[in-house]
Amino acid sequence: MTIKVGDTLPEATLTEFIEVEGNGCSIGPNAFKVADLVKGKKIAMFALPGAFTPTCSAQHVPSYVKHFDALRAAGVDEIWCVSVNDAFVMGAWARDQHAGGKVRMLGDGSADFTRKVGLELDLTARGMGVRSQRYSMLIDNGVVKQLNVEAPGKFDVSGAETLLKQL
Repeated sequence: MTIKVGDTLPEATLTEFIEVEGNGCSIGPNAFKVADLVKGKKIAMFALPGAFTPTCSAQHVPSYVKHFDALRAAGVDEIWCVSVNDAFVMGAWARDQHAGGKVRMLGDGSADFTRKVGLELDLTARGMGVRSQRYSMLIDNGVVKQLNVEAPGKFDVSGAETLLKQL
């Protein structure tokens, strides 16, 4: 079943490639429990089919990097990008997108989180396996406050501009 507004995020682990050792994190891939990451925070999260893919790289991630300051001013503590990729790929993509310090690029390598929120997308026929649908959500202390799921092949409602209007 697909997650909906008012639901609490499921238990899952996401990974992030850490560039600089500190705050209990080592350089390289680090695993984080979603419940720990969202505790007491307002998160603007967006998910997409894959790192380095055309719409994701040209529009989706750039919209959140561009609107970082406005989202923070509106009360967002962190911005997350979640994709069914490993932490190494997400780290490389973060560097490519100049997302460091703005968007946390979190890998869901086995699509565990994506399946638990019910927003998986089977792209096996296109050689990409199970991926995530394109969507955004506003999360407050682990509870979904807004959810914007794109129609297949579209990029109309999951960009930073939509979440800004919803804050």
